[in-house]
Amino acid sequence: MKYAENYVYMYGQMISTCSFLLDGDFPKADGTAEIKEKYHLVGGETGTAAAVLCSLNVPVKLGGTHLGSGNEKLIKDYFADKTADLSELVTEGFEGVTDYVIIDKNTRTCFGEWDKLYSRPEPFYEQPSEESVKNSACVAADPYFGDKIAEYCVKYGKKYVTIDCAYDSYIHEHCAVNCISHQHLDEYYPDKSYDELFSLYTDNTEGLVIFTLGEKGAMYGRKGAVPKMCPAFKVDVVSTLGAGDSFKAGAVYGLYKGLDDDTLVKTACAVAGAAVEKFPIALYPPTVKDIEKLMGNM
Repeated sequence: MKYAENYVYMYGQMISTCSFLLDGDFPKADGTAEIKEKYHLVGGETGTAAAVLCSLNVPVKLGGTHLGSGNEKLIKDYFADKTADLSELVTEGFEGVTDYVIIDKNTRTCFGEWDKLYSRPEPFYEQPSEESVKNSACVAADPYFGDKIAEYCVKYGKKYVTIDCAYDSYIHEHCAVNCISHQHLDEYYPDKSYDELFSLYTDNTEGLVIFTLGEKGAMYGRKGAVPKMCPAFKVDVVSTLGAGDSFKAGAVYGLYKGLDDDTLVKTACAVAGAAVEKFPIALYPPTVKDIEKLMGNM
């Protein structure tokens, strides 16, 4: 599958994930637990979001992380029959990036080799393609590989969704939508309230700011406005792995479809809600029918 124009250009983490769903709670130190299900599938913030967008019939073009010899077949086989253009992805002669995630009903604990990867002399990812940005309908830009992707979007007037970046960053300043998880806020700004942080984020962009707060829903709004709340959908949670990536996909879907702020956030919440009802997301991604059903019941 190759696209010349009017696709969503998705730039960021394209990896594989080994996921383990526990039958019960995550054990204490030195404890044991039973693995109920395990999978090795496409993952990463961009990989998972791309899987969801393909399920929603959105054309996507992928760039970013080198596939690696260990992941190339897995990722290419997964997207072979989907609405994804992988022509820009580079293999490179290393194994590729894999993370390992242990999940119980309420938590997911991630393990990886990120320090090892980011300290390599040569990057484990390609720079974004200027041509791919230029010909896109809109962009999904992970913040992990520098500002070049945002600079290209500004140059060509392309709206983009980003995630989990600092309130004073270039990529945040110029975004159309920023989805910031409560995990990111809690880790990087532990001494500030969400209200304080919301003011800092909205004051530094003309874009839509969304704080994703798990079962509490989403806090969202723009500069100078009182923040709104969108409640989380009531669903039977099987696994929270990929919930944030699915929310991101829903936000990208909303930007691609030209939805207003309220509808975009509600749609993103519905995508995340539908996603956590099944495991794993890569095998059972939310569909348009799933989202419409949830939104109709709200």
